[in-house]
Amino acid sequence: MADDPDGKGTPAERFRHAVGGKAERRRRARAEPGGGVWHWLGMFGLVGWAVAIPTLLGIAAGVWLDRHYGDGISWTLSLLFVGVVVGCLHAWYWISQERRGR
Repeated sequence: MADDPDGKGTPAERFRHAVGGKAERRRRARAEPGGGVWHWLGMFGLVGWAVAIPTLLGIAAGVWLDRHYGDGISWTLSLLFVGVVVGCLHAWYWISQERRGR
């Protein structure tokens, strides 16, 4: 019942080998201080999207409100600001979770 990376073992042995390899990669990733370059590049993308999506949703809602209820208040600018604030709070939440290590 040795590990068989060539895929010639039983399905249970192949499954055990695959799970063991993934668990070992996870242990190494957690042991690496700082998470590595790819981790932080991924975090950079997450933060960008966490700010961009609420901002764009605020703009879209503001444009719609301006077209339907344009009564002197610029809903687009107001909801743009709200979207940026919500996005920044969301990004701050994710970064704080990463720093704590979940």
